[in-house]
Amino acid sequence: MDKVRLDFEPPSALITLNRPQVRNALSPDLIADFHTALDQVQQRDDVAAVIVTGEGTAFCGGADLRILRDMTAQSAEQARRHSEGLMNFFHRVYEFPKPVIAAVNGPAIAGGCGLASVCDIVLAAEDAVFGYTESKIGFVPALVAVFLVRICGEKKARELLLTGRLFSAEEAQEIGLVNDLVAKEFLLQKARELAEEISRNSPTSVKFTKELMSDLQSLGLKEGLRVALQLNTLIRTTEDFKEGVSAFLEKRRPKWKGR
Repeated sequence: MDKVRLDFEPPSALITLNRPQVRNALSPDLIADFHTALDQVQQRDDVAAVIVTGEGTAFCGGADLRILRDMTAQSAEQARRHSEGLMNFFHRVYEFPKPVIAAVNGPAIAGGCGLASVCDIVLAAEDAVFGYTESKIGFVPALVAVFLVRICGEKKARELLLTGRLFSAEEAQEIGLVNDLVAKEFLLQKARELAEEISRNSPTSVKFTKELMSDLQSLGLKEGLRVALQLNTLIRTTEDFKEGVSAFLEKRRPKWKGR
């Protein structure tokens, strides 16, 4: 696992994209290493949240164009398998049971912007730059578009995808892609503080909340309320709920069991 670096810093784990010579471009090997890192994180009960950042001056410059160029000579089935791998990667990050915090330390372009888009919380250095630039090389940001529309709505998504323009961290915050702007030297510190704050909450509640947020995006009002009712009922039967209520009434810190 050399394309990403994994550091355990309970209550967080830090995944660093580690291809600085190519602006941490996404490749099949990097994605495979990222999955391996997530596998290890998922097994750790002492990790409440994952932080993702980039080595060097960039967060992620998108897909490795040299690999995409080579794929132009491959079959449609091979292209589909590569696209499916990228889709599964974005989907796994989006629905990972532990919150994922992006610490965007530099440019997040194309697929790198897509990676930020699927994280639960995005912190950005004040000088970070974003862009869904796929149209400039004749590509379509199809997978990323699914998530971008959820973030900023159709009209803004159309503008960003059709122009392929770069935009500032400040604008990224205005459209809802970025949660907070942080001075670069304090970026990881702020991400760790968020992880610490999350770690004080029930892991069962956090996991179910993530699942609920994913489900609600595709449901109408009635269906959404039906799903919410089921979850509201289920959470009352968990040990974490019973412990949380008891701890609050007894004015003590809860001892979560994660179930």
